[in-house]
Amino acid sequence: MRAQKIYAGVKLREMRRTLTLTQKEFAEKLGVSLPYLNQMENNKRPISTTVVLALAQEFGFDVTELSSADSERLVSDMREALADPVFADDMPPLSDLRLTASNAPSLARAFLELHRAYRETHERLASLDEALGREDARIQTSPWDEVRDFFHYCDNYIDAVDRAAEHFASGADDPRQIRDLAEARLSELGIKIAGSDGPHLRRFDAVDRILYLSTLAEPETRTFQLLLQLALLTQDKLLEATLDLARFQTEAARSIAKIGLANYFAGAALMPYGAFLQAAQTHRHDLEVLATRFGASIEQVCHRLSTMQRPGAKGVPFFFVRVDQAGTITKRHSATRLQFARFGGACALWNVHRAFETPGRFLRQLAETPDGVRYISLARDVSKSGGHFGAPVRRFAVALGCEVRHADALVYADDLDLGNARAFEPIGISCRICERTDCHQRSVPPLERRLQVTPDERGVLPYQVG
Repeated sequence: MRAQKIYAGVKLREMRRTLTLTQKEFAEKLGVSLPYLNQMENNKRPISTTVVLALAQEFGFDVTELSSADSERLVSDMREALADPVFADDMPPLSDLRLTASNAPSLARAFLELHRAYRETHERLASLDEALGREDARIQTSPWDEVRDFFHYCDNYIDAVDRAAEHFASGADDPRQIRDLAEARLSELGIKIAGSDGPHLRRFDAVDRILYLSTLAEPETRTFQLLLQLALLTQDKLLEATLDLARFQTEAARSIAKIGLANYFAGAALMPYGAFLQAAQTHRHDLEVLATRFGASIEQVCHRLSTMQRPGAKGVPFFFVRVDQAGTITKRHSATRLQFARFGGACALWNVHRAFETPGRFLRQLAETPDGVRYISLARDVSKSGGHFGAPVRRFAVALGCEVRHADALVYADDLDLGNARAFEPIGISCRICERTDCHQRSVPPLERRLQVTPDERGVLPYQVG
């Protein structure tokens, strides 16, 4: 396969400015001419092999950081935003979007923020009757979306929080020891732990200093909630400092993000980075083995695998998504080139939707996106019982996957016909921006193409895509 050219001018400029070097000084250290460096920083030339080696040897730079994952993510998000009917036929060519994402990422993010504000304004006006007469009836960014984008563009990896959690768990060899550490730390703070059969998974009584954990929840859930509360009580300065850097627009977003960071700490403490990465590689990412080894649920393991992006010690880049029975994405992250629809559901041809039909079983799928990239995807239902008769069951399914070039690292790839092009199912991101013209599951036409309607002919679709 032909090597992909890497254009990373923005990251080169950022690194040079961090080192407080002039272009001339930086060019000398990299062993290239000043004009050549200038061309690379402006994405007129790809990063050469000589420069990649010099970055690693001279500055200890993790060259995997030069990958175009951030740019691809921005391109995907811009394409979806531009598929909005408000732009009609004004979709810029893909080459222009890639140029914007690589050369002016701040402008791309500003455009996405503007489009998000437009959508929320439009939705608010659609429910004007509800908004009229309310004192807080002003247009503002959805706190939930703001937090989701924060983790999305951090690659779902928060280094300071991850390392703090790993430090907390150091010396513990199994889940029981980690739970003991957490209980001992809470005891030092004068906090008692009690069981509860009430509606809450976790409830902390700050006055009486009692932490109530649901006796109806699974053991891994109780341990996770214990660690989450510990993070809120002992890591407040670290969490607040991280939130300060994020600069959220509303207090609501900041509060949601703080819970998200506490969740992150809990997962990272339950599955410490170094030990978890080694176990994942040793057992070839067998989710059930990892869940047993770390006392975690399948969903927790999948989510943790999607965060293994520590510079200098990266794991396999996975995508992770959770959907409900309606196909709505409730959690999403991708360290791969595959990006999920920001609005609406996921592609109907994806195996995650079939997971509800086979509870308790893993479904494997070989898939290919319109850009020609091939993936292996694993899906399973993770429905959650209410803990007693008559309690509602929360039904979800999760999917975890990576590019097929990492198949050797996955036990789930064994015996799959990876060399057969016909074994890969054609999937997309969302119908609005999918380029496939002959998809039998298409729900709406692609907004980038003109339609041809012939009254006397009917195929799979009632129209043809030009």
